[in-house]
Amino acid sequence: QLQLVESGGGLVQPGGSLRLSCAVSGLSLDSAAIGWFRQAPGKEREGVSCFSVGGKTTNYVDSAKGRFSMSRDNAKNTIYLEISSLKPEDTAVYYCAADPTVVSGCHLDPFYYVHYWGKGTLVTVSS
Repeated sequence: QLQLVESGGGLVQPGGSLRLSCAVSGLSLDSAAIGWFRQAPGKEREGVSCFSVGGKTTNYVDSAKGRFSMSRDNAKNTIYLEISSLKPEDTAVYYCAADPTVVSGCHLDPFYYVHYWGKGTLVTVSS
């Protein structure tokens, strides 16, 4: 059974950094596109970044370029999202999701990640 479990969230001061983890079980990272998404209070879920199948390409939403960095550890079957220079507007629940149906590339629109989502990890940026 495919499962995704996020961790690493917490309370961080503005300007700080954080590394979120997404542990994937039941599926090889080379068999699916994996995405990071976030949902701020009162807002819709939005895409942040994604790996294509096998991690050949990485896409970032424009607002994430420069401060967000997605990486992977195939041995641990884990995806990471590092966020630097955190801002209060980064406060959100961060989710990872898998799309095993994509052939190439990856989508930043959560619509395409139909079945496989983690439960999220809360990041709060506040002084």
